[in-house]
Order: sequence, then structure tokens, then C-alpha cells
Amino acid sequence: MNFLIIEDNIRISDNLKYILTKENYNVECIDNGEDGLRLALDNNYDLIILDLMLPEMDGYEVLEALRANKKNLSILVLSAKGQVEDKVKALDLGSDDYLTKPFAPAELLARIRSLLRRKHGVSSNIIEIGELIIDISKKEIIINDEIIDFTLKEYEIIEFLAYNKNKVVTRVSLGEHIWGESLDLFTMSNFIDVHIKNLRKKIEEKTIKKYIITKRGLGFILTDKGEDL
Repeated sequence: MNFLIIEDNIRISDNLKYILTKENYNVECIDNGEDGLRLALDNNYDLIILDLMLPEMDGYEVLEALRANKKNLSILVLSAKGQVEDKVKALDLGSDDYLTKPFAPAELLARIRSLLRRKHGVSSNIIEIGELIIDISKKEIIINDEIIDFTLKEYEIIEFLAYNKNKVVTRVSLGEHIWGESLDLFTMSNFIDVHIKNLRKKIEEKTIKKYIITKRGLGFILTDKGEDL
């Protein structure tokens, strides 16, 4: 998942980046509203964490411009402005959530998980795909009451496929969401195919169905019906 932090306080920005990268999110930071808006419009982020009191262009203006451009992303305002009227204004302009500073990292992460679930139409931290149970909060995959041993990248891939279950996810979309800025289009396809192969092997050792389906020339589907092996 790719996040953009628009925050002019370097200490807070660095702290946010540390918290989020520990959770294996890809994070980019910018310290003013004008450049933040440009980055948000030019790139595909899953979530933006936005301060309100910014140089060049304040957070309200950034919010308004993003929603006017119909950018389909989640926006979490993180601000020291804690008055009700500030929250109402931000929410009315298109913010998906509002958290005041100082904040507890656990609450920040819980709100982020909630926003990502909402974006993908998922109602809880548990996603069930046939025999697979994916626990987003614990980053675990369980099959028949057994926690399966996956690498970090394998988990990130299946989590993203689960958010989009029963839908085709292209290689490019998958690569951008998992590798972010480090994505190399020339080697991406091979990396993804290797991870998908390993995922399939681990899942199919514990089930009687194939849940990750390749759509040749299109991408992959994580289907909750599965195909008989």
C-alpha cells in the first residue's frame, strides 16, 4: 500500500514514516501543500495523511482540489486544530477521517485499517476466502485453524488480492501497490510470478481447491469459490 504524508513538521513527518514503514506501508513525505497536491494528482496513493496548517497551500485547499479532481483515495486529516468547526469543515470538504495531534500510534493504525477496509468495501479485519481466513490486524493467514507461514511480500500480495476478491488485479496494479517507488517494470512480472507460484503452493498444500486464478494477459483473481485441484 502506498501512502503520502503531507506534513511540514519534520519531526512529526519522520515519526509517521517510522510508524508506517514498520507496518510495511510504502511511504512518501512532502512538506508543503502545493507539492503535496501535485504528487497526489500525479501518482496513485491508497491513502494521504494531511496536515491542515501547511505552507504554500493549506490542507483545506489541498482537500478541495483533490476532491474536485475526483481522486479516488482515502484522506486522513491529522492536525493540531481540534475545534469542532475545523473537523466539520475538513469532513465537508472530503476528508474521510480526522485525528487530532498528539495522537497514539495504535489509534492512527486502527483508523488507517478502517479507511482501507472502507475503500475496498470490507466490513471487518477478517476476510474469508473459502477455506482461507485473512486477519488484517494480525497480518495472519489461517487455513483450517492453522496459521500458515508466509513471507512478508507473499502476505502483502494476498492481502491486496483479498481486498479485491473476485476481481481481476493486473500485474501493474499489484506491483505498484506492493513495491511502490521501488517498482522496476522490467523485472516486476518475474518477481510477481515467483511470489504467486509460492503462494499457490503453500495454500494448495492445505486445501483441496485453487483460490488464486491466473487470467492470461489480464492478471490474477483471488476467488472465494475456488477451483477443484
